Amino acid sequence: MHTQAETEKQEDHTTTTHFGFKTVPKEMKESLVRNVFSNVASKYDLMNDAMSVGVHRLWKDHFIRKMAPAPGTKLLDVAGGTGDIAQRFLQYQERINGDNVSSVHLVDINPEMLQEGERRFSGSKWALEDRVAFTVGNAENLEFIEDNSFDVYTISFGIRNCTNPDRVVREAFRVLKPGGRFMCLEFSRVDNPVLAALYDAHSFHVIPALGELLANDRKSYEYLVESIRRFPPQNEFAQIIRDAGFTTIGKGYENLTFGTVAIHSGYKF
Repeated sequence: MHTQAETEKQEDHTTTTHFGFKTVPKEMKESLVRNVFSNVASKYDLMNDAMSVGVHRLWKDHFIRKMAPAPGTKLLDVAGGTGDIAQRFLQYQERINGDNVSSVHLVDINPEMLQEGERRFSGSKWALEDRVAFTVGNAENLEFIEDNSFDVYTISFGIRNCTNPDRVVREAFRVLKPGGRFMCLEFSRVDNPVLAALYDAHSFHVIPALGELLANDRKSYEYLVESIRRFPPQNEFAQIIRDAGFTTIGKGYENLTFGTVAIHSGYKF
């Protein structure tokens, strides 16, 4: 396992990163990604429907069930954007646990995405009871959050857009309480060659065309597809989670829909 100092030293020698299939200076990626999500914020749920043929709703429901949060859980939802994970979490707590005290703090680097989340929760009992908070912030540096603050940390379809995913995971470790859980839902590598070929055809041809048709924005959707292909495969990302200090159970992830997405999980012991 690399120490944090060794890992950061290695990162400092790397001045470029990927933005989709393009290579860009690291300092540019954050603004490029922010622009993409500013463009798609108002149609984000529609975008996810297009990219997953609507199955993302089932993946997210399974994600919450797999979390199986205890009553009174404090959730930090990073890249929480439009608030669909947060809403599912609070609904689960009420329906399954009869819980009216759990809370969620949504963090997203993009103000437009958070505005969509605020609209989703506007007037809800959760907002009126101050059980939902919103903060514009960078997943790689959650300086406004103290150590050992949250029971569960989630990041869904967001970490592949970060410049340094390993820093994101280390920050997750820092802000979680001892015994806390890191959970990540992310597009991944399809493990069936025939299905992988079909998925590639859908990704590189159908999704950008839908982006142009539905949102008049082909380039943003092309980036989102390319970013999936540049994200580390399941076993490599599971190792990044372990290198950050988390303990994983088994291989550390569960594939859904033949690996189209994966749920990664680690515990802070």
